[in-house]
Amino acid sequence: MLYPIENRVREVKNLSGIWNFKIDKNNSGISERWFEAPLKDAVLMAVPSSYNDLVTDASEREHVGYVWYETGFIIPAGWEGRRIVIRFGSAAHHAVCWINGQEILRHKGGFLPFEAEITEIVEASEEKEFRLTVALSNVLDWTCLPSGEVVTKEGKGYPEGYHYQDTFFDFYNYSGIHRPVKLYTTPKRYIEDIVITTGLNQEMTRAEVVCRITGTDKIKKIQILDEDGLAAAESTDTAETVTLTVENPKLWNPGKAYLYRLRVEGEEDSYTETFGIRSVKVTDKEFLINGKPFYFKGFGKHEDSEIHGRGMDLALNVKDFNLLKWMGANSFRTSHYPYSEELMMMADREGFVIIDEAPAVGMCFWQEKKVFDGTRVNEKTLEHHLDTLKDMYSRDKNHPCVVMWSVANEADTSEDGAVPYFKKVIDTMRSLDNTRPVTMVHTMWPSADKVSQWLDVICLNRYFGWYSDHGHTEVIKEQVTGEMKEWYEKYHRPMIMTEYGADTIPGLHKMPAVAFSEEFQCEFLKEYHKAFDELDFMVGEQVWAFADFQTKQGLNRIDGNKKGVFTRNRQPKMAAWLLRERWTREKG
Repeated sequence: MLYPIENRVREVKNLSGIWNFKIDKNNSGISERWFEAPLKDAVLMAVPSSYNDLVTDASEREHVGYVWYETGFIIPAGWEGRRIVIRFGSAAHHAVCWINGQEILRHKGGFLPFEAEITEIVEASEEKEFRLTVALSNVLDWTCLPSGEVVTKEGKGYPEGYHYQDTFFDFYNYSGIHRPVKLYTTPKRYIEDIVITTGLNQEMTRAEVVCRITGTDKIKKIQILDEDGLAAAESTDTAETVTLTVENPKLWNPGKAYLYRLRVEGEEDSYTETFGIRSVKVTDKEFLINGKPFYFKGFGKHEDSEIHGRGMDLALNVKDFNLLKWMGANSFRTSHYPYSEELMMMADREGFVIIDEAPAVGMCFWQEKKVFDGTRVNEKTLEHHLDTLKDMYSRDKNHPCVVMWSVANEADTSEDGAVPYFKKVIDTMRSLDNTRPVTMVHTMWPSADKVSQWLDVICLNRYFGWYSDHGHTEVIKEQVTGEMKEWYEKYHRPMIMTEYGADTIPGLHKMPAVAFSEEFQCEFLKEYHKAFDELDFMVGEQVWAFADFQTKQGLNRIDGNKKGVFTRNRQPKMAAWLLRERWTREKG
């Protein structure tokens, strides 16, 4: 899927702004056909944003089911004769969309773009003024990612019809139109997609750039342009797949990004895609980028901020990248879902390395209750999981910042039912892309895990000294070292600690250090680092978490998860300086 761009034959109109909004308290809007007329008793809502923290009523914040969005738009006269598409960057989690009461699309999944061509609707209307209506449900069940269950309680002590959304992951189930909504045009004959793969010779002095172009337009010319706008290679081959050679290429390197542009000219259409030339390879003890060992220094993050919730926030993205650079970080994981396209583009430009993760989280109960026995995860779950991987690949395939795919986070890989499930998931990811390694992030013990033989890198989340032996930092080093060695002896794969952290209340200071104090967070991290520095198969450390974030309400969460080394509004705790000192030293 190509990102909407403007050029001499394509135009983009952003529909983001203030829309009409209404909570469907009885979830009756579709049956009552609210989409046939303007919404009644609507309030104003910002798009993009999560609606949850913009309302003032708790029942609206925790509403389970549909909400409705509505806006109007006008088609410019200059768009006549063009192909017109409406595109949503993301909307969580189930969307049905209408234009002037006519359904145009349905989509399941809250973190990836979806679109529909609306040319016929536009051409059939004389007015060229349109009403866009969106019904959006936040319900999570076992047919979608992430998964959840709607819990109903009856009887004494509960109001009639009482229910709530239960989730099995530690972040808040924000809902809303989270990313920009755009109209864009193409010629009637158009370029549908471009897939770019790059290969380097051993000396890194020659790159082969393979581009596969699909669509209805006939291609006339392909050019690779350097950052100065000069042609590094070009072809007039009209085949669907074309190989171009770049001599003495400038490589996309971590922290030192160099981006080329692939310009495709058709008889009618034109599209320019940004890409980088770099290689990725994994050995039994190393993760190599452009033939050099790379050590992941960074975080698990969330798209999360006050007021905006999970809504795309360009200012926040700029702040986060500046903080990451200040700390000497070079990477992060898109825990636990694909982040916005705009953020991925920034990572390309800034030279940050990304583990791109699918929204498969919450597939573990840490108890006798099974997940992969057919009563919860089922064939519909798998079908949606595979569709999500395809959409994630389609969106992110050309980003040089993406060096590895993560197909899931903290699934119960000890269950027999997990074996065929993840064999299919991993095989599908490899069939989509054989140029990047594949991983998933573990919570199981090495003796219990049954699926990591199919992975290229072992990623592990561990909280020794926090969720086990709470407050006892003296046990961390031995426990980390011992378990990591068990994983390596079983699979002989390089390892990344993708989560390790301790909840920390900003401004709480204790000497000696005790749990929840800023001093404890520092001591906690130091003990993990002592273990990492002794293990030659470790290729990375990603602290949990970059910043504090919102979670569902619970006795172990006071206004969210406090494991961030920054507060939710991006102010540093003591641990930020500890990590800055460690990561700005030479390593990776």
